[in-house]
Amino acid sequence: MFAAERIREMVEDTLPDCTCLVINEMNDGEHFQAEVVSSAFEGISLVRQHQLVYKALGGHVGTDIHALALKTYAPAAWPHGDR
Repeated sequence: MFAAERIREMVEDTLPDCTCLVINEMNDGEHFQAEVVSSAFEGISLVRQHQLVYKALGGHVGTDIHALALKTYAPAAWPHGDR
């Protein structure tokens, strides 16, 4: 079983200037929702942003992490304001 905290740590340790909010959607250790804010996302496509997050999680997506509903933002685009 995977923990939301572990996902947060892996992403924040990999992406620069990153804030990652993760919840275990079904409280089952397999289905997660994440919002990731990073300066690494500035000027790149949404697809590339998601690829960077998946890369940070290594081979865990699709194995340990069954599902990840992902929203990514450059800092200026994050709708929740200041981190």
